[in-house]
Amino acid sequence: MHNMPALLIRSTVSLILLFAVTRLIGKRQLSQMTFFEYTVGITIGSIAAALAYDLESHYVNGLVAIGVYAAIPYSVSWLSMKSKWFRNFVEGKNTVLIQDGKVLEQNLAKEHLTTDELLEHLRLKNAFQIGDVDFAIMESNGRISVRLKPQLMPLTPKDIHLNVRPHNEPTTVIMDGTLLPKALARIGLDRTWVERELENKRLTVDDVFLGQINADKSLYVDLYRDK
Repeated sequence: MHNMPALLIRSTVSLILLFAVTRLIGKRQLSQMTFFEYTVGITIGSIAAALAYDLESHYVNGLVAIGVYAAIPYSVSWLSMKSKWFRNFVEGKNTVLIQDGKVLEQNLAKEHLTTDELLEHLRLKNAFQIGDVDFAIMESNGRISVRLKPQLMPLTPKDIHLNVRPHNEPTTVIMDGTLLPKALARIGLDRTWVERELENKRLTVDDVFLGQINADKSLYVDLYRDK
């Protein structure tokens, strides 16, 4: 128990450092990370955990190791943004798998992708017949993007020359029972307007879990007690 204060301090510092490094590296989801970034993330987590409970290890050595592991992917990310050649070298290039409705067998082999795996990816994109696919490409993150043949694609207003009005995003003006004055000011409204609308519904701000104003200036509310 005499080591408990040191353990608490090391654990807290390790957690703060791990959070700072995570913010530095970026906000990519796990599926968007490269294999290199994924491996570095696991290594940094292991070092941070060792720093927390291994009281025999020298703390500074662990900090230096985490700094090095954090600096390398950050530098790689920065260089990738500056140089397309370096980005292609690190992340790889896209690979066309189906073009003009024809499967490119050589590219499948290049990506070590079997026919069954290709069909599975197509089914996940709602393409159950390979004859329905006009174009498919494997992105650098391993995902496969699919474009159906033109006659099978969903009809859009543009296809029938129909003009539609743009849809504006609703503005959240009440969150967790609290009014958001800045959000109201952005759309030219105030607290009085909201309170009047709520009064018509026999409600107060405290009753509202979430409130949004739509493009037509109508107020939508979700209550704490929906019943």
